[in-house]
Amino acid sequence: MDFTQLMLILSTDEGVVDDGTNRAKNNEGEAATIKLACIHIPTRKSRREEANQRLKELLPSDNPVVIRFADTYQDSQIVGEVFSNNKSINLQMVEEGRAVVDRTSVDTDCYESRIEYLVAEANAKQRGLGLWKNSRYVMKSPVLTHQPPATTHEFEASDEGLDVVFI
Repeated sequence: MDFTQLMLILSTDEGVVDDGTNRAKNNEGEAATIKLACIHIPTRKSRREEANQRLKELLPSDNPVVIRFADTYQDSQIVGEVFSNNKSINLQMVEEGRAVVDRTSVDTDCYESRIEYLVAEANAKQRGLGLWKNSRYVMKSPVLTHQPPATTHEFEASDEGLDVVFI
């Protein structure tokens, strides 16, 4: 059976690759790279490293996971929502302020849970968690429709480079 034919994929995590991607192997031994759906990991080095470290804590190697298939990405990567211990790792990253909601995909790839993602991001911002702590990030009110909202970019400059946040 092809790795991407199932809507839910039972697998074993093989570890975090980088920036919101990890490797997993299904019960038949087929490996795939999984891009976390509906979230955006910061690109600024220090925040990206914090996010990747947290992903490694949440998704240790040989950990059983369930992947809710959403789409495919470049080079046949799977875009999906990863669950460990019945909790969405994607959503947890947003709740902790380690990632922001990807407004270009949340209405399509995470339609059923888009409100949870947006509320989690607003709560993390209000509580000053993770990337929202002492931050100049700006989050505009999302437009909730059945069509993806227009995307704008917010840039934050630092000596480590630019951080691009989709708002």
